[in-house]
Amino acid sequence: MVDKRVTAEQRKIVAQQADNSCEYCRSQEKFAMQSFSAEQIIPRSKGGKTVPENLASACQGCNAHKYNKTEEYDPVTGKIAPLFHPRRQRWHEHFKWSADFSLIIGMTPTGRVTVETLKLNREGVVNLRKILYAMGEHPPEELSEHRAELSEAEISV
Repeated sequence: MVDKRVTAEQRKIVAQQADNSCEYCRSQEKFAMQSFSAEQIIPRSKGGKTVPENLASACQGCNAHKYNKTEEYDPVTGKIAPLFHPRRQRWHEHFKWSADFSLIIGMTPTGRVTVETLKLNREGVVNLRKILYAMGEHPPEELSEHRAELSEAEISV
């Protein structure tokens, strides 16, 4: 019988590949009050396996709101759309930051349902983003680099 629990080694791998950030709301674990989870993207209740390609780093807020959900109704189209899958999709293709980097904006049906379902703009995390931005600690580095690339591309057009 396969062990269904996430091992310490799997947790370590997931945290490293996520650069110790929540793969949904992009919160950084070093500023969190609770440790992050290696959550199952496709839950066991829906056939998901406890393997690295089905595990994502998630803060407790995102993990609790996600629970066993994999899809939801898009608030714009009213049609069912899948939640963001960190192993199969790229964050910046579904989300962007507001101008002040405090809010996550869903740009696609998947982005919108993930923002709404996981409550990615919870009051506490938005307040934390504002403080961390003022301190130069937000957004996480790879996202600010991507934003710089986007800005350069927009300028050259």
